[in-house]
Amino acid sequence: MHSVCVFCGSNTGAGEAYSDAARALARAIVERGLKLVYGGGSIGLMGVLGEAALAAGGHVIGVTPRRLLEREVVHKGLTELRVVETMHQRKALMAELADGFIALPGGLGTLDELFEMLTWIQLGIHRKPCALLEVDGYYAGLTAFLDHAVEQRFLKAEHRAMLIIDRDPDVLLARLASARLPNVSKWIGGSG
Repeated sequence: MHSVCVFCGSNTGAGEAYSDAARALARAIVERGLKLVYGGGSIGLMGVLGEAALAAGGHVIGVTPRRLLEREVVHKGLTELRVVETMHQRKALMAELADGFIALPGGLGTLDELFEMLTWIQLGIHRKPCALLEVDGYYAGLTAFLDHAVEQRFLKAEHRAMLIIDRDPDVLLARLASARLPNVSKWIGGSG
């Protein structure tokens, strides 16, 4: 693993724990010698994450749609800034640049990005691991929902198991780096 993409909110959330987690994850990524790929924002958890990785001496690649660049919400001091035209192109380029994906707390955009990457594993488009950094129970409801989807047979247990979850950034990165995804060819065309 050479790079990791982190999806996270453009808001900082209701408590300092979210910013603390973003800083801790950024430091852990840099300490492992990984490049950070993220949305390139200067606001919210994105800004906290990018700033912390740069402060730790990391290589930080931002990927942003031109529309956000024109609104001046993009971090100006990144190692690299890649500008694309659409959000779809943003996700595709982030997927190309990263060897794995982590979601910090965030809103609809964060969930969209994470679930698209998981779906791409399921469809055999890529074989890159996906993870959640659990912060103060933020994702407890989501993980309970995924378990419910398995119980109701809308999600296969092996698809649910693809999502790595941990509270510790160092442990999460180690699990991400050692993840072995099962062969997805048997899943194509199956239910769930």
